[in-house]
Amino acid sequence: MPESITIDPTLGGLMEGVTHALNPEAVERQASGEPEWLALRRREAWSLYERTPLPTTRLEEWRYTDLSRLLKLDTLALSDWEPRTFQMEKAPERLQVAMAEDWEASGHVVELDGSVAHVDLDAELAAKGVILTSLRKAVESHPELLEELLATEALPATQGKFQALNAALWTDGILLRVPRGVRLEMPVRVSRWVSDPGQAIFSRTLIVAEEGSQVSFVDEILSEDLAEQTLFSSAVEVFARNGAQVQYVSVQRMGEGAFHLAQQRTLADRDATLDTLNISLGASVARLDLNAQLRGPGANSDMLGLCFGGGTQHFDHNTSQDHIAPNSKSDLLYKGALDGRARSVFRGIIKVHEEAQRTDAYQTNRNLLLSDEARADSLPNLEIEADDVRCSHGATVGQLDLESLFYIMSRGLSREQAERLVVMGFLGEVLSRLPLGGVVEKVTRSIRERLEHG
Repeated sequence: MPESITIDPTLGGLMEGVTHALNPEAVERQASGEPEWLALRRREAWSLYERTPLPTTRLEEWRYTDLSRLLKLDTLALSDWEPRTFQMEKAPERLQVAMAEDWEASGHVVELDGSVAHVDLDAELAAKGVILTSLRKAVESHPELLEELLATEALPATQGKFQALNAALWTDGILLRVPRGVRLEMPVRVSRWVSDPGQAIFSRTLIVAEEGSQVSFVDEILSEDLAEQTLFSSAVEVFARNGAQVQYVSVQRMGEGAFHLAQQRTLADRDATLDTLNISLGASVARLDLNAQLRGPGANSDMLGLCFGGGTQHFDHNTSQDHIAPNSKSDLLYKGALDGRARSVFRGIIKVHEEAQRTDAYQTNRNLLLSDEARADSLPNLEIEADDVRCSHGATVGQLDLESLFYIMSRGLSREQAERLVVMGFLGEVLSRLPLGGVVEKVTRSIRERLEHG
């Protein structure tokens, strides 16, 4: 069995670990010591994974992302879960800076190479019944909640090959439950760090906001450039019960060599508001599958996203606004700015079920190409079975507006400065829609640095 040397950022040194291929034995190691319901769920998920073929470009949802060329599953290894501890002063500098930039929070979680190393929660919130813990600990402390909701109603293994793979092999993750009527004034902040190249990391997040509660969740993943392809697979399940208000934000700033595969499912009940913001700035390849289900009357969801890349980066966003109940509303705005030979794909659908009368749904995708070799493909769609609705979609792909550049340059700015202003203004519209403390400043600073240094 091959051995690998991995850097543990909490110790600042080297540690020896054993890595394993993605196979049935890996599933059994994950299931070892777990309750029977979870072990069975993992085995069933693995069986589904093996029976499901790898998506090809013949499928509409994968037409522009050739996984046979981009993802080498057979070269990746799964590291067994290991207990970790976290000390800020011994963490990599980039992780320290990222955490310091938006430290104020109701609670913090730090995940290192797929294992949760630190959790803290405001004592008053804990006294009110808020639960914030690692998924591995939650298997023992809250088994009834996980048995009911983990990989069942929102993101079951039956959703697809990669959903099944995550359900079978997740090593750790996060459980957040906010009791009825409890409001978190500051966000919960999650920092994930990936340092071990050539690995496949599988993590899950389960968020349950009970009736009338309020919570914001900021999930950031970072890494340096990785010498070998490294897969980070995240499955996020968010439940907003009647009247709950939830904001889920994902900030992806991984280095070259990373393949980020994100699956998100949000379920909004009666009069709930469930907003999402997905920001992709890093990784060589980033794929997002986001399905928002508005399943209660009066449910509302703003779905925001942006990507900014260069070189040969590849971004693929696959979204679905699924209106099941009447009088629900969704508004999607995704923007991308691409330089070099970067490429983005947006594929979105508004689906209105027959019972979902008086649906109000919008879908907008805008793309700005900063070079002649950059490319953006946009495929918005509507599928409407009700007859009393307001739905629209639109998409644009264009170069920098020369008139705007000339106007700015006439005020004494250089072309480079003018281009930066145009790009920041273009992407800033997305960030202004969900002005969460610390996130906007951090993302704006990252984009500005990329523009300045190329």
